[in-house]
Amino acid sequence: MSEAIFAAGCFWGVEAAFRKVEGVSEAVVGYTGGKTTDPNYREVCSGSTGHAEAVKVSFDPNKVGFERLTEVFFQIHDPTTLNQQGPDHGTQYRSGIFYLDDSQKEIAEKVKAKFQQRWDRPIVTEITPASEFYLAEEYHQRYFEKQGR
Repeated sequence: MSEAIFAAGCFWGVEAAFRKVEGVSEAVVGYTGGKTTDPNYREVCSGSTGHAEAVKVSFDPNKVGFERLTEVFFQIHDPTTLNQQGPDHGTQYRSGIFYLDDSQKEIAEKVKAKFQQRWDRPIVTEITPASEFYLAEEYHQRYFEKQGR
């Protein structure tokens, strides 16, 4: 299995979208890209930790590649809004790809350039090295499923 980490606003919908992709074996929600060790939801929502709400995707590279996952990422959110998705505002809702190796970085940059051609506004998605990923609280995991959606 391989892993990828994406941030595209509120992590509930992002997790649900990636779970539907064939070849994805698991998607979990959490926090990454910040400065605080083991943050909780309240701390992340305060904006003081610097973390983004993110999803760690585990996938079988023989069934789906990182490039396809990155395309899905750009299709499920508006990558041109800085620190915002829909009604959610704050740095925790930023658009980001947190790459785990140089290959993921190159692919992310290539796919971002391809998708930029589809937008009139600049894509603001950050492409940065992955840092520690902290699992979100259990009640956030598979949130939509728990709510019957």
